Amino acid sequence: MKQMSISIALFCGLIICSKSYAQNNYDLGQKPPGLTPELFAPGVVSTDEHRETEVLFLPDMSELSFTRSGGKYQKPTWIVMQYKNNQWIEKSIPESDIKAYQEQFSPPVSHIQNIEPFKDIPIRGYTTSAKGTHYFYVLDLKDGSGYLSYSRLVDGKYETPHKMSKAINQGKYIAHPYIAPDESYIMWDAEKEGENTPDIYISFRNQDGTWTNAINMGDAINTAAYEQRPKVSPDGKYLFFWRGDKKVKKDGTSYWEGNPYWMDAKVIETLRPTR
Repeated sequence: MKQMSISIALFCGLIICSKSYAQNNYDLGQKPPGLTPELFAPGVVSTDEHRETEVLFLPDMSELSFTRSGGKYQKPTWIVMQYKNNQWIEKSIPESDIKAYQEQFSPPVSHIQNIEPFKDIPIRGYTTSAKGTHYFYVLDLKDGSGYLSYSRLVDGKYETPHKMSKAINQGKYIAHPYIAPDESYIMWDAEKEGENTPDIYISFRNQDGTWTNAINMGDAINTAAYEQRPKVSPDGKYLFFWRGDKKVKKDGTSYWEGNPYWMDAKVIETLRPTR
């Protein structure tokens, strides 16, 4: 019973438990994009003088969050914005409530690591489908070795995890999966052989349950920079991802620059293989 209650809580936190959204207004000072990625909310979320991480929405899309660093933000600062009175405004979260509030946007790995089949697996991140299937990644940051795996919820219990096939587990630094709610496709980022920055890939589930070979999502998304952390908005309309690069100062130390990008999620269907 404990495992079932944990699974339901995760299920509702990671995917949409209903098709009702508090709003789907993306009015952050820009026209919604088409099939070419654009900076997300320039001057509001994405800025030149700071580095912003990926954007996360609550399942009902009433709030969004991201982390900002650089400039006057000498340490990473978590920022929440709420859609209120027909506009997005910054919302103050008490210091004592931040950890619990962050978990509403992105439940931590610790939520599943106390469930039996995952206890001894060094999971770094996961994504969950509408059926409750967990897709997760294991990654050694020292050499980039790792893989994606999944575990289905069967009769209230999670089965022994299965490593995904070589159609998906190719290259190094395989990370940050996003599974479609209906499990019809999965996206992730990885460095393929001969490359030293990650690109975003997608694979589609075949009718027999196998997966298509990893498909690079194309030059519009993948550049010479780092592209990572693909996610589709809870309403299914837009694909979000992070793009950035590592810079080196005169003293030899390095730092990161980067911002969230978004584009029409219809790009996914343009990549689906025709039968």
